Amino acid sequence: MTYLPSLPQDAVLLHVFRAYPQAARPLLDYHQALLRGPSPFTVGERELIAGYVSGLNACHYCHGVHTATAQRFGIAEGTLTALLSDVDSAPVEERMRPVLRYVHKLTLTPSRISPADAAAILSAGWPEQALHDAASVCALFNLMNLLVDGLGVTADDTYFPTSADRLASVGYDGLKQLL
Repeated sequence: MTYLPSLPQDAVLLHVFRAYPQAARPLLDYHQALLRGPSPFTVGERELIAGYVSGLNACHYCHGVHTATAQRFGIAEGTLTALLSDVDSAPVEERMRPVLRYVHKLTLTPSRISPADAAAILSAGWPEQALHDAASVCALFNLMNLLVDGLGVTADDTYFPTSADRLASVGYDGLKQLL
């Protein structure tokens, strides 16, 4: 149930974006650049990070949307659930583990991030841009989780495949066209 009285009670994030397009457009531009632009991470890996951060924050809406979207881009079903239980035993590539540990720490205890945390990503063979992109996706989804939860945006599990299909087919630029 959204907390915005002008929106329907079952409003999803697209409704919020349509109600406030002046704020949504640059936010969607940033999503497009970060999640679909050039990166050492695949689109699936970036959506995985988005879903993981959202799961850590217990943001059901963003976790559901980005878990389903990550699956559209090749991340195996159940991976996000496994990550939330234990990064070390989750079915992800070994070199993704330091990235996921980094975003875990940055999300839950940001003041404890250290040079060693960043060095672990670089030591795993990732270029510097990967550190930038991991921190940026993490930060973006901490913001999005707060926005969604702060506005009371919810959806049930039947909505997530619809949103994932849209993000997979038109990306974040396509969402901007729907405003």
